[in-house]
Amino acid sequence: MEFFCYHRDRAGSVALRTELVEDHWAYMDGYAAELIARGPTFAADAEVPSGSVHVVDLPGPAAARAFAFDEPNYQAGVYRDVLLRRWRNLLGRTMWEFPGGRSDGNRYLVLGLGPAHDGADGTLPGPVGLPAGTGHDDLIAFGPLLSDDGTTWIGTAALVRATDRDEALGVLAPVRYADVEVHDWEFGGRR
Repeated sequence: MEFFCYHRDRAGSVALRTELVEDHWAYMDGYAAELIARGPTFAADAEVPSGSVHVVDLPGPAAARAFAFDEPNYQAGVYRDVLLRRWRNLLGRTMWEFPGGRSDGNRYLVLGLGPAHDGADGTLPGPVGLPAGTGHDDLIAFGPLLSDDGTTWIGTAALVRATDRDEALGVLAPVRYADVEVHDWEFGGRR
């Protein structure tokens, strides 16, 4: 089962995050075979870390919760909250298989959270497929955020290479969302 995990940093936690970087990397080394994508997000200045993305393939929800909440930065109080959702890897590859490599172009995390309803009948749109008219060559990871049982679409998460934030936002344009977030992101892992 695939899971999307986004740990959002607590304000003022940069020094603690820096202190724990080796503990974090060592923890992630234990999941190297299960990771689909990973990396930090940054505040608007593109310098200060604002969170950490991990997309991981694990046996089930209990393993995903352990992964998210046993993480050293979480345990030490670096993070203020955690978004942990079932996810479906529509590209069928890891970020390391992305043909654009690690550093060519700007990278973004785009999160679209589904509306309470879509239309007068109160129905949600169906699971999101790959975006029409988008250069799939610029998609690093893409898939729907799902309910715990994996049956209900609740949003979409994408890691994308784009010229700027507006272009990154365009990857979710065909669907109405209650809220869309765009974060600067970079490939994670040991440097």
